[in-house]
Amino acid sequence: MDISKLANNYFVSPQISPDDVAELASAGYTVIICNRPDDEDIGQPSADAIAAACEQHGLEFHHLPVAGMPIAEGIVEKHKVIISSADGHVLAYCRSGQRSAYIFSMSLA
Repeated sequence: MDISKLANNYFVSPQISPDDVAELASAGYTVIICNRPDDEDIGQPSADAIAAACEQHGLEFHHLPVAGMPIAEGIVEKHKVIISSADGHVLAYCRSGQRSAYIFSMSLA
C-alpha cells in the first residue's frame, strides 16, 4: 500500500483491497473512509466488500463517494466530524488518493 500522511491522524492512499484491512488494523488505523464511487473502474473492490472487511477487523467504515468537482460541502463536513471523533488513525482512499487529500485540504479551510 502506498500511504501518505497528511496530519497526525489522517492518511490517504489509492484503492485498498479487503485483504489490506487486517494490516491496516494492526498498524493502528481505526477508521476507513472510501471516497470512491462503486464501479468507477472495472474490477475495483466495492465499498461493501471493504466495509465487510472493516467490520470483521473492528474498524469503522464510511462511504463518502466523490465523482468529480465541485466536491459537495456535505462531504467535507462529514470528513471533519469523522476525523475529529476518530480514536486512532484515519485512512481515506480513492483511485489515486488525490481526491481524499483534496477533501482534507478543504476541511482545513
